[in-house]
Amino acid sequence: MSIENSINLFSADNYYIKLIGFFIGLIILSIFCFIDDWKGIPPYVKLLGQVLAALVVTFSGIRIDRINVPGLETLITHDLFSIIITIIWIVGITNAINLIDGLDGLSSGISIISCVSLLIIFTLNDSPLISIILITALAGSLVGFLPFNFNPARTFIGDTGSNFLGYALSIISILGVAKTYTAIVLIAPLIIFAFPLFDTISAIFRRIIKTKSISGVFKADKEHLHHKIMKKGYTQKQAVFMLYGLSASCGMFAIILLESGIWKAISFALMVTAIIAIGYKDILRTRENENK
Repeated sequence: MSIENSINLFSADNYYIKLIGFFIGLIILSIFCFIDDWKGIPPYVKLLGQVLAALVVTFSGIRIDRINVPGLETLITHDLFSIIITIIWIVGITNAINLIDGLDGLSSGISIISCVSLLIIFTLNDSPLISIILITALAGSLVGFLPFNFNPARTFIGDTGSNFLGYALSIISILGVAKTYTAIVLIAPLIIFAFPLFDTISAIFRRIIKTKSISGVFKADKEHLHHKIMKKGYTQKQAVFMLYGLSASCGMFAIILLESGIWKAISFALMVTAIIAIGYKDILRTRENENK
């Protein structure tokens, strides 16, 4: 093989190398998560597996490496900064999906909604075909799986499954915006994953404050949003449907923002907020009448 062919083989646009990195990282992640499902391992060891998988993916060429800001030149990030940001994104989304896997069908259903939202954004953004194929395949497999995972579940996704979903979504979202990296396109995946990311960030701060220690981040609790909804008296199915609606609203907001601009997106958000407020008041009124 000539030197020129070797360079082309390992170029940033070579999706064969990127897919190999994706699958090697998946194998590494699956080994750690399988052991965790089987025997249990310390959370920091599982985190190490997630970081190793993200490192493999990053060095295969899948990176967040540039941002196009309207009116300014393209910002090319430093290689080290690019690697760090990409690893944080992959590990963050992986854990975000894993942490919301507390009710039957929740993580798999949220992942379907995220897949559909990303697919629409990829189509509008003229994203690489590989990202569209991968997100469609992931959505299709989840649609077939969800009926068995929904309450009452006959099949459980496990730690291996929830980590895989977050890992796959994080990487496909990077591939889908790889050609443009405009500010809005980069923000769109953040909005789509807003619910699991918010829940994860809240959990981190809550656990640190509660335990007064950084190590407290690894101590599980029952204070996630889905737990709080059920404590209000809602059934598991009701809580799941509520969070489906929240996730779908975030996805729609991202799509409207990309296609129609900030003001229409804000108008949509205000309309959804008003509907939720009216619905919540009606529910409270109904419960007060039932208790009389």
